[in-house]
Amino acid sequence: MTLPLIGAALPSQYLPQYREWLIADQRDLEIQDFVMPSVVDGDWRSLVQDIKAQLDGYTGRMGIHGLFLGMTIAAYDPKIRAAVIDRLKQTLEICGELGATHMVVHSPFEHLGMPNHTERPNDEDKQYYDLVHLTLSEVVPMAEAIGCTLVIENIFDKVPALLTGLVESFNSPAVRQSLDTGHAYINFMQGAPAPDAWVETAGELLAHVHVQDTDGQADWHWLPGEGKINWGALFAALNTLPQQPRLVLELRDATAIGRAAQWLADQGYAR
Repeated sequence: MTLPLIGAALPSQYLPQYREWLIADQRDLEIQDFVMPSVVDGDWRSLVQDIKAQLDGYTGRMGIHGLFLGMTIAAYDPKIRAAVIDRLKQTLEICGELGATHMVVHSPFEHLGMPNHTERPNDEDKQYYDLVHLTLSEVVPMAEAIGCTLVIENIFDKVPALLTGLVESFNSPAVRQSLDTGHAYINFMQGAPAPDAWVETAGELLAHVHVQDTDGQADWHWLPGEGKINWGALFAALNTLPQQPRLVLELRDATAIGRAAQWLADQGYAR
């Protein structure tokens, strides 16, 4: 069995440090500059040209993390929803210029406590679904047109089937699921399934994984092995998938990506 390649999610300022490592094996890459409104509203075209110049020779799978601060893709207020739609379109325009083929957006599910079901969506969940479809009705066709996949990342989610069901409801190759291992583990400590169960539920819809560790007390974004996640179970689940999701280390300390990648290699989980 060929081990999966581990890549990186990072601000573009770290590209000089990791450029050769990324290009040598064409590792998965996620540029994270565009999470900031000031960047999206600034001279992003010059930034895109700089990133493309730094990645000369790179042909791997590359995407961005989209705006998320203060945003929800399930906004109830039509005026707020209009602003979210505008922001999503702005960042997809950036994806088109950069050649990015995935964009991370955050899951809208924000239940207090555990939802009162395990599999089928209740009326509240269906309202979430409807609101997300209203938000993405113009956005998904735009993503399809430029060959970019919206990957919806678990945040406060506690029921894997709800997020997978939302992704599935679009019936579009441009909407897929993202797993953040740390977020899943934090919710696991509150009664949700373990991170590997999220992989099993998403199955063929899982396209993207943020790899980070935690003790479950906060969203630390530690190096794998520094927290309590069962990485053996997580990678065993990933190895059962018919597709290879994009695997990117998303660490609070981006200078430690090399050490994290080496640890995963030493454990026999990734290369």
